Amino acid sequence: MGRAPWAAAVLGLLRFCLAQANFAPHFFDNGAGSSNGNMALFSLPEDTPVGSHVYTLNGTDPEGDPVSYHISFDPSARNVFSIDQNFGNITLVEELDREKEDEIEAIISISDGLNLVAEKVTILVTDANDEAPRFTQEPYVVLVPEDTPAGSSLFAVHAVDRDTGSGGSVTYFLQSLHLTKFAMDRHSGVLRLQAGGTLDYEKCRTHLVTVVAKDGGGRLRGAHVVFSATTTVTVNVEDVQDMAPVFVGTPYYGYVYEDTLPGSEVLTVVAVDGDQGRPNHLVYSLMNGSSGAFEINETSGAISVLQNPSQLRREVYELHVQVTEVSSVGSPAAQAVVPVTIRIVDLNNHPPTFYGESGPQNRFELSMYEHPPQGEILRGLKITVNDSDQGANAKFNLRLVGPGGIFRVVPQTVLNEAQVTIIVENSAAIDFEKSRVLTFKLLAVEMNTPEKFSSTADIVIQLLDTNDNVPKFTSHYYIARIPENAPGSSNVVAVTAVDPDTGSWGQVKYSIYGTGADLFLIHSSTGLIYTQPWAILDAEATARYNFYVKAEDMEGRYSLAEVFVTLLDINDHYPQFGKSIQEKTMVLGTPVKIEATDQDAEEPNNLVDYSITHAEPANVFDIDAHTGEIRLKNSIRSLDALHNITPIGDYRWSLEVQAKDRGSPSFSTTALLKIDITDAETLSRDPVTAFLLQTKDNPMKAMGVLAGIMAIVVAITVLISTATFWRNKKSNKVLPVRRVLRRRSSPAPRSIRIQWLKFRRTKTATKFMLKEKPPNENCNNSSTGAPLPPKAPSLPPLARMAPNTVAHWMVPTVSGSLAPQKPQQSPKALALGSPVRSSVVSELKQKFEKKSADKKAYF
Repeated sequence: MGRAPWAAAVLGLLRFCLAQANFAPHFFDNGAGSSNGNMALFSLPEDTPVGSHVYTLNGTDPEGDPVSYHISFDPSARNVFSIDQNFGNITLVEELDREKEDEIEAIISISDGLNLVAEKVTILVTDANDEAPRFTQEPYVVLVPEDTPAGSSLFAVHAVDRDTGSGGSVTYFLQSLHLTKFAMDRHSGVLRLQAGGTLDYEKCRTHLVTVVAKDGGGRLRGAHVVFSATTTVTVNVEDVQDMAPVFVGTPYYGYVYEDTLPGSEVLTVVAVDGDQGRPNHLVYSLMNGSSGAFEINETSGAISVLQNPSQLRREVYELHVQVTEVSSVGSPAAQAVVPVTIRIVDLNNHPPTFYGESGPQNRFELSMYEHPPQGEILRGLKITVNDSDQGANAKFNLRLVGPGGIFRVVPQTVLNEAQVTIIVENSAAIDFEKSRVLTFKLLAVEMNTPEKFSSTADIVIQLLDTNDNVPKFTSHYYIARIPENAPGSSNVVAVTAVDPDTGSWGQVKYSIYGTGADLFLIHSSTGLIYTQPWAILDAEATARYNFYVKAEDMEGRYSLAEVFVTLLDINDHYPQFGKSIQEKTMVLGTPVKIEATDQDAEEPNNLVDYSITHAEPANVFDIDAHTGEIRLKNSIRSLDALHNITPIGDYRWSLEVQAKDRGSPSFSTTALLKIDITDAETLSRDPVTAFLLQTKDNPMKAMGVLAGIMAIVVAITVLISTATFWRNKKSNKVLPVRRVLRRRSSPAPRSIRIQWLKFRRTKTATKFMLKEKPPNENCNNSSTGAPLPPKAPSLPPLARMAPNTVAHWMVPTVSGSLAPQKPQQSPKALALGSPVRSSVVSELKQKFEKKSADKKAYF
C-alpha cells in the first residue's frame, strides 16, 4: 500500500516527459526517376523551359504537425529554383546549360515549426542537342603545288560539338557537290584531291571549298534537331614550270610608210612565260623572212626597219619571231614562234577631190521637171572624183547627204577615180509644191585609213512645175441651213477647193450637178452657192437637198464634194381640224377627243395646244391642252348634276374650241363643236346604240364589221356545200338541193329595236334595216339524219330585262340650255323618239351618204 503512490507518481512523470517530447520531421525517400520526395538521384534536361514545375518536395512530421519546405544555394552560385513552402513545388527560374554547369548543389529543408531538418542534394543536368559544331583554328588556307598527284591529302579541318552522345558527334562533307576536283573524308575531315582531278595554276590560281560540319542530331524541346556549321578552305595553287612562253596581242601587223627613216621601230612583239607564278627570262630572235631589211631587240622584242622604204622590193614581209625561256641555271628551256606581217604602204597625204568639166569644183547645179521617171539619170550633172594616193589610201566611199531616199549615187565605193552618176530613187518626193529647190551634199570619205580624209560638193537642183495636182476641197462634205422663206438668189454656202499648182494650172472652176441641184447655182470662180432667182423653198414639201460640187482645173483634173442643204422650218401653216370634229357623243365619265394637225415641218411650229374659247355655261367642260381630250369637270358625275345646269328644250352642247400652234408668231384656228351626252347605264341596256355610238366617228368600222359577218357566213356555206358534194359523190346518189333556214327566237322587245333601226326618210338608212327571211317552202324534209347547216352568227345580245316587263328604250340626254324640266314621257315614246338615237342615226346617215358612192362593193 506504501509503494502504490510512488509508482503512480513515477508513471505520471514518465507520461509528462513523453508528452513534452517533439520529434523532427523527415523527407520521404525517392527512387530513380521519381519527382516526389527528397530530390535524391534527381536529374533535369538542360532544355527545360523556365517556369516549369520540375519537382515536389514531400515529407512528414511524426506528430502530424504541418510542415514547410525550403531550398537554398551556395552564396557564390545562382538561384536556379524557387519553392512553394507550403506544398513543396519546385519551379525552374533560371535557364540551364549543361556545357557550363552539369550539376547543381542545393540544400533542401523541412520544418514543423520547432524542428528543422536540412539535406544537401546534387541535381544532375542532362544534355540536350543545343550546341552546333564549331570549326577550330580558322581560317583554313592551304598552298598546293599544281603538279600534286590526284588522290593526295591536302588539308584536314576539325570541328567540335560540346554536346554528348549523337548530338556531339561530327561528320564532314562538301557543300558544293558539283566540285569534281576535291573530296572530303566525312569522319576525319581530310580534304583530298579527287581521283582524276588536276590543278592548273594558269587556269585557276585559287579554289574556295566550302566544308559543312553536321552533328548526329538529338532532342531539343521535344523535337529532333540537327545542327551544322560551314567553313571555307582556301586552296591556293602554287605555280610549277610546266608551260611554254605565250605571245600576247596577236596577230602582229606592222606598216612601213614612204617617209619612214631607217632604224625606226615598226612594232614590238610581247611574250610572257606561261608559268606566271615563277616566270623565266625570255629572249627574242628573228628566224627568217627579214631578208636583211629588219632586226629585233632580243630583250624588248622591238622590230626595226634597217633600209629606206624606197629600197624595199616587196610590198609585204612575213617574219617569224622566236621567243626562248632561259632557266635559272642559264640553259634554254621552252620556246614559242609567232608570225609577223609588215606591209610597205603609201603615205596617205591626198584627200578625195571632185572635178567638173573645167577642173576642181565643189558646187554643181541642175534644173529639172518635178516627178521624173523612176531610175532616170541626172544627165545634166558631170562630176568626176579622184584620190591621188595609192592602194588602200585611194579607196573611199561616196554618199549623198540630205533628204533621204530621193536620189542614189553610183558608184558607192571608188578606188582612185570614178565618174559620178546620180539616179532618181523616189519620184514622188521630187515635188515642186513641197520644195522648189533640192539641196544635197556629195560626200567622199576614205574607208580604211586612220586619217579618214574626206571632201564634199554641193548639188543644187532647181525644180520646174508641172500640172500634177488635182483641185482638192477643204472638206468632203458641206452642210448649210437656210430658212424656207429665203428669197431667190439667197446665198447658201461657199465651197473652197485648192490646187497647189502654179499659174493657170492652179486656177479652179466650180460647177454643181445632181438631182437636188435644180434649185441652186454656183459661182464658177468663187464657189459661192446660191438659190435660183425663181426658187421657192418649202420645208414641208422637201426639207433637205443634197448634190455634188465639182472643182476642175484647166486640163480637166477634178475632185468632188457633197453639199447637204437643210431648210429651216418657218411657222407658215395654221392648225387644221379634221372633218369629224363637228359633232361628238360623250358617254358620261369618258372623254371625247378632238384633233388638229399643223402642216409645218418641225417642232415647235407643228405642235398644237387646245383650249375652249367659249362655252355657256363655262364650268361644264375641261380640255387637255396637249391631247385635245374634252371631259366633264370632276364635280359633274351624273346626268342629274347636268340637269341642274342644263336649260330645258335643247339637247346638245355647243363649244367653241381653239387649236393654236407653238410657233413664233403663233397661228390658231377655232371650230364649233356639238356634244351629246349620255351615260353608260343606258348604253348597257341598248348594245346596238352603244355600237352605233362607238362607230359614229368612224363609219368604216361599222362597214368592216358587217363585211366580216358576211364573209363568215359565205365561208361556212362553202364548207357545207363542199362536204355535201363529197358525201353524195361517195354514195353515188343524186339528192335534191335543200336549204334549211331556222328562225332565231327573239324576245318581245326586238320589234321595238327593229322599228328604231327603220329609218323612213332616206334610202341609205334602209341599208341598216334587219329583215327576216321567210321559210323555204321547197325544203325537203324526207332525208332525215342529214346534218343541218350551221346557224348564222347572232346579233349582239339584248339588254337583260326583268321578266313580264316591257323594255323601256330610254336614253336621257342633256342639252346645252337651262330650262324647266318637262313632264316625263312614256317609256315607249322615249324609246322611239330618243334624241340621242336620232342624232346618232342622223350623223351616221350624213357620213355614210358621202362615202357610199365609192363603197358600194361592201353591200
